[in-house]
Amino acid sequence: MTSTRRRQRLLLGVLIVAGGVAFLMWTFGGPSAGTPGAAASPAGRGAQGARGDAPVTDVKLELLQGERGPLRGPDRNPFRFERREVAGASTRARQPVRQVVPSQPEGPQPPPPPPPIPLRFIGFLQPTGGAARVAVLSDGRGNVFDSREGDVIEGRYRLLRVGNDSADLIYLDGRGRQTIRLSGQ
Repeated sequence: MTSTRRRQRLLLGVLIVAGGVAFLMWTFGGPSAGTPGAAASPAGRGAQGARGDAPVTDVKLELLQGERGPLRGPDRNPFRFERREVAGASTRARQPVRQVVPSQPEGPQPPPPPPPIPLRFIGFLQPTGGAARVAVLSDGRGNVFDSREGDVIEGRYRLLRVGNDSADLIYLDGRGRQTIRLSGQ
C-alpha cells in the first residue's frame, strides 16, 4: 500500500470518528429546558412542564408598586465584631463592659535581657587524635575567631559547647546564654 493511500484511509477514519462523536453530542447533549434556545414542548410549557415538575406561577408585578417605608440606617458595623441586636430586644443603651486589668506588681523592674551575641557560627574543625573541636566564628566585620570549648572570644563571650550544627556561647558575667546555629557564611 502506498503512503498516499494510507493517508487517505487514515483521514477517512478520523472523519468517521468525528462524525460519530458529533452525532452523539447532537442527539444526547442537545439543549435542556433551562438553557436559552430550548424548544417548547407540544403542551406549550417547555420541557420542564411536560415532565410533570412544579408548574410555573404568574409574576405578581403589583407587589413591586407598593408603598415603601422610610430608609433606616445600618443596624451593624461590618468592621467591628459584636453581637447583633435582636429586633424584639429592648432599646436601652448598651453600657460598656468594664474589664478588670491586673495591676503591675510594685517594685523595681527586672533588668532588660542582654543584647544578642553578634557572632555567626560558620563551621568547626575536628582535629585528629581525639582533641576537642574548634569552632570557627565570625563577627561579620571580617574578623574570624577559632576557639575551643571554654575559650574567651573578644574578651566578652565564652564558648560553652561546639556541636555539629550549633555553638553555645554566654557572656562572661554568666548571663545571656545563646545557641548560634551553623550558617556556613
